[in-house]
This record gives sequence, C-alpha cells and structure tokens, in this order.
Amino acid sequence: MKFLSRDPDATENGRDHAPRQVLSGHYVPVVPTRIENPEYVAHSFNLFRELGFADELAKTDDFMAMFSGDLSSVPAPMSKLGWASGYALSIMGTEYVQQCPFQTGNGYGDGRAISVLEAVTNGQRWEMQLKGGGPTPYCRGGDGRAVLRSSVREFLAQEHMHALGVPTSRSLSLYVSKTEKVRRPWYSEGSRSRDPDTLVLEPVAISTRVAPSFIRVGQLELFGRRARKNEHPQAMAELEQIVLHLIEREYSAEIDSKLSLQDKVVALALAFRGGLASLVANWIRVGFCQGNFNSDNCAAGGYTLDYGPFGFCDAFNPRFQPWTGGGEHYAFLNQPVAAEANFHMFCVALQPLLTEHPHCLQQLNQIREHFAGIMQAEMETMWAAKLGLEAFDPDLFRSLAELMMQTPADYTLFFRELSTLPDDIGPLKKSFYRSQAYAADSDGFDKRWSAWLEQWKALAGVDKAANGASVRSGEGSVGRMKQVNPKYSLRDWQVVPAYEQAEAGDYELLRELQSVMTQPYTEQSQQVEENYYRLKPLALFGVGGASHYSCSS
Repeated sequence: MKFLSRDPDATENGRDHAPRQVLSGHYVPVVPTRIENPEYVAHSFNLFRELGFADELAKTDDFMAMFSGDLSSVPAPMSKLGWASGYALSIMGTEYVQQCPFQTGNGYGDGRAISVLEAVTNGQRWEMQLKGGGPTPYCRGGDGRAVLRSSVREFLAQEHMHALGVPTSRSLSLYVSKTEKVRRPWYSEGSRSRDPDTLVLEPVAISTRVAPSFIRVGQLELFGRRARKNEHPQAMAELEQIVLHLIEREYSAEIDSKLSLQDKVVALALAFRGGLASLVANWIRVGFCQGNFNSDNCAAGGYTLDYGPFGFCDAFNPRFQPWTGGGEHYAFLNQPVAAEANFHMFCVALQPLLTEHPHCLQQLNQIREHFAGIMQAEMETMWAAKLGLEAFDPDLFRSLAELMMQTPADYTLFFRELSTLPDDIGPLKKSFYRSQAYAADSDGFDKRWSAWLEQWKALAGVDKAANGASVRSGEGSVGRMKQVNPKYSLRDWQVVPAYEQAEAGDYELLRELQSVMTQPYTEQSQQVEENYYRLKPLALFGVGGASHYSCSS
C-alpha cells in the first residue's frame, strides 16, 4: 500500500463493498467484513513456528478479531484498512471479459480475498490475506463470504502441499462464525449429479492464507493490456511498477537489482519459466490436479494458488478432472499444456515494457517458445524419480500408464508400494481397484504386471538376494523413492466427514487429518495407516463432493 498505486476512485474509509469498475491503480483499500461470533477452528503449527508465534496466540481475542475480519482495534503502525487487487482472466491463452459484469474486464479481481498485513519475519516477507473477508468492488454481486466446508479444504490442502514439498501459499488460521450462515448450492447426500442439486445453509468462515505476494499472471495481464491499449496516462508506469514489485517480492535473490529494466524483465521470464515448470511437475508427482488453472489462478511467484475445485487422484486417469466445469484442458496430465498457455500470457503482459528494446523482446519470445521443452524435461526428471530410475524410460512408462488405467491402480498407493521394492506384485495389488476387464482376465493382468515389474527391476538395479528378497545394487535413486512418493494424500472422501463434523462443532477429525497430512512421507501408527492408507470405497466414486465439484464456494 505504500509503494504501489491506489485506485484514485477509492473511498477514504475503505467502505467500498459494492461492485464497480476499477479503471486504474494496483489496489483498492477495503475494510473487511468481520464474521459474527468467531470461534477458533485450527491454525498451522508449522507456520506459527516459522513466524515465531506461540500457538496460544491463535486463541487470543486480538488475534482472533483481526484474522476473522475485524481490524478496528489493530495498533499502529498496522492499518485498519485491508486491500484488494484486480486482475484479468484468460483461459488457455484466450482473454475473456464476458464474465465481468461490465463487459470490460475492469470488474475482475479479489472479490472476497482481502489482504490485511505484510510482515517481515526472519528476513522473509509475508503477505496475509483473508479468504471470505466480505465483498470488495470486484465481488460481482457476491456476498464475499466463504463457508466452513471450502475453508477446511483449503486450510488442509495448503498445509498438506507444503509438507509434500510443493511450492504453495500457506495456511495461517481458520475461524468459523457460531451464528452467521449463508446459503450455497451443494450436493445432497450420495448425489451423483454433476451439478449441485440442493441449497444448503452453511456456517461462514474465514481462513488466512500467507505468501510472499499474491500477484497472479492475470494481474500482470490486466496491467499489460492497459499499457498495450494506452487506456490511461499512467498505464505503462503501473505495469512497470507491478513488475518491479513482483521481482522484489518473489525474485530478489535471483535477479540483480542493478540490471536495467529490460534485462530484469527478461530475467523474470526466465526465472518464472523454471519455477512454473517445476511446480506443475511437482503437482503431477503428488497426484494433484488444480482443476481451474486459468491465468487468474496462476501465481506469478511459481507456487500453488487457489484451492477451489482441486483434487488428488484416486484411480490413475490422465483425464482426471475434479471440476465439472473445467474440461479436459485442465485435466491431470494436461496441466503442463495449461501451464504453457499461462506462461504465454505472462510473456504477452511483459511485452509493452520491451517495445523499444527489440533484442530483449526477441529474448523474451525465445524464452516463451522453449517452455514446452523445459516442461518436458521437468516431467521426465520427475517420472524417473518416482520410478527410482537414473533416467526416464518412455517404453517402461507407457506400459505402466496403460496397466494403471486398465486395472485401475490407485496413484498414491501404487507408487508408495513400488518404493518398498516388492519381490512380486503382491504388495502392488493393495493399490488395485480391479475393473471389469481385470476381473474377466485376472491371470492375464497379473502376468502383465509381473512382466512389467521384472522390467522395472532390471532398469532400476533391483536384484534378488540369496533369500529371494529384493535388494538394491548400490543406493542409486531407488533409495530416494520414498522421499518423492508420499504415503498419504489428501482425498476428498476423507475430508467430507471432517468438515461435516466441524459444521456440528466437532473439530477432532479435522485436526487428526491435519496431523496426518502434515507428515505425508512418514510411516505413522497402525491406526492411521488403516484409516488413511487405503483404497477409496467404490460406493463413493462419482459422488458429488467426494469425487467432483461444480464449485467450492
């Protein structure tokens, strides 16, 4: 708020809650709308430790008030105003303005996300943002609220992804109102409808997510478009400001501050390309599908942002897509292509800053053109690591993918069992859901799996000792398989009872899930293994909320 441009049409008091066009400026000052009678639900023990916060702080009145939307009593130099930012929308490289109520694209932005604090702790700058903090000028007529159900999912997912070693925004805290509720479309119990088939009254909640910044590719697009079209006198200056702000917040360790602006822009594209490709490869490594990978849901810092209709794979399927409105272009193994489209729009947004520097513009275009090759290299490195190989073997992978789809096999369980270096396919069968095709020819499938396992052992350097047990011929990369193949992943069918119990005021299961999912590579108790290291019940496949979403409110 000190160094970027404020919307000149913003109110002084931050009471700016009705939908309107925001034509310029980087942010709009907004007073969050507090939730009524907040109650503590959860906080991140790990992030509190990193920030130097005592766990008891999460339950103090002042902390609860601030992070449930009440800034009225915060002490100086903290601000009693939060801020919301606008961004543009593109889907697979095509700009869209139709969803904007004004048909101009000037109404997109943080409709219910309001940042309330920046703090530097141990040399790291963090921005803290309320999700569900009430309406802003970008709310497009919405109520600005999040419900407990979706807030629980996001809180747990951010905790889990960080523990998995995947770059992500972080969870700080989660509070629920004991009295305030809103109606949302959702699925009736056991519904197999693609779209919600009922309206339900749900408790309002606010979760706080934390990141070095919340700059999205779509945000750069907004300022790039305004500069390209010269929409107002400060358009080019605002684009330059937001790009330099991004570099300072996210890439200061990688980009020399003494470089010229045009060289910084080229270095930024190079750094983001590597980060984005690595991020998406990590998503696929852990079985994560973002679901809605528009440019406005793509963080320019190269980490996971937006936990709406996300999901973790159960039965392996390259076309796995938890969001019913997402289409195959955002499906599990199409995420690298979607990332390339977002990177293309990122580069388009930067181009106005290089129009007078054709050599740098050419460099930018070359960086953009090479994204697919960089992405493919990251994917091959990732698959090799999951399989414990020194180098990616396309034939081995193709035959594995075919077997995993036809059987089908659970994504997390299969790779974890493979990490135990099984002597035969017995342990791998723990991951089999067994399709009709498998049931009709189980002997044939078992022979194919046995042949694949022997081929894998030969390539991975797994030999048999005199007693018949599998051993490694040297440590190699096989010894690291359990470090890249988690034992536990956050499945929606496990989360559903946690948020249902939370709505009734019982947070025990939620906190148990938090404990389990923040140790995803660890061998935990027998009880934890029985509860969470198992196949999805067949009856839950195709059930709304447990397998798919049309929205996540």
